[in-house]
Amino acid sequence: MGGGNGTAVTEFVLLGFSGFGSLQGPLFWGVLCIYLVTLLGNSLITLLTLVDPALNSPMYFFLRHFSMVEILYTTTIVPRMLADLLSSCPTIPLASCFTQLYFFALFGITECCLLTAMAYDRYAAICRPLHYTTLMNQGACRSMVGASYLMGIITGITHSIFIFTLPFHGANTIHHFLCDILPVLRLASASTFWGEVGNLAVTIAFILTPFSLIIASYACILATILGVASSQGRQKVFSTCSSHLFVVMLFFGTGTVAYMGPWAGSSPDADQILALCYTVVTPMFNPFVYTLRNKEVTGAMRRLMKRYLWST
Repeated sequence: MGGGNGTAVTEFVLLGFSGFGSLQGPLFWGVLCIYLVTLLGNSLITLLTLVDPALNSPMYFFLRHFSMVEILYTTTIVPRMLADLLSSCPTIPLASCFTQLYFFALFGITECCLLTAMAYDRYAAICRPLHYTTLMNQGACRSMVGASYLMGIITGITHSIFIFTLPFHGANTIHHFLCDILPVLRLASASTFWGEVGNLAVTIAFILTPFSLIIASYACILATILGVASSQGRQKVFSTCSSHLFVVMLFFGTGTVAYMGPWAGSSPDADQILALCYTVVTPMFNPFVYTLRNKEVTGAMRRLMKRYLWST
């Protein structure tokens, strides 16, 4: 809890990686390169799944929305982070902090829900193939994606309004590179008990529960794979699912440690390293794990290049 006395806060100071000294320059260029790869890679996936008829299945429908959310998620954070790395005293107005926290929660929760929907799609395709077209019809897929965005919007609005209706006086230094929920909440001049309870509830509902459902889905998938007689069939299924599981483990693993560990919020440097993983690094892997090991996507990429680059 921040100090109860003092001038009302109108802006926050984002300490970020200011303590890293001479490493801020290399960090700036490293984050910039990762961000550009994230934008280009996820934009390419979005384009391919829109224009290529071969990528018209539910899996690629979810992947398209996931890629779009990845772009929006990182863009909520990285441009300001890059500007702050070049600033001697990075500050953010209260209204801008509110906006960043809202979109950070919105796209983060949406991403968690979409990853769960993608796991269910793979479960239905592999474990219940005879019912797949019924379970994953167009209406069901649209409903899952719509519900994912709706959960993100509701959570973002609830968190942001609750936190920024609290009084902020005196202390205004955030030991983070973004307006994350816990660092901002703990600067409030009033009791933050219910805010921390709400944060824990959201973490359980939208991080721990989806993570558990995804692991359960892949346990069923693994059991089914082991029953497949053909080694070629096993290899194909493993190739399709292992990439998704890699993204899931990296995203949910770092998120769970950051928000549910007993030390959550107690070590600013550790929190920032974890946040760097799930906000900057993980979105970069998405294009690689879904394209380099996927013959359908690489085939669509070749067709796109042949149509627009080699046609002349």
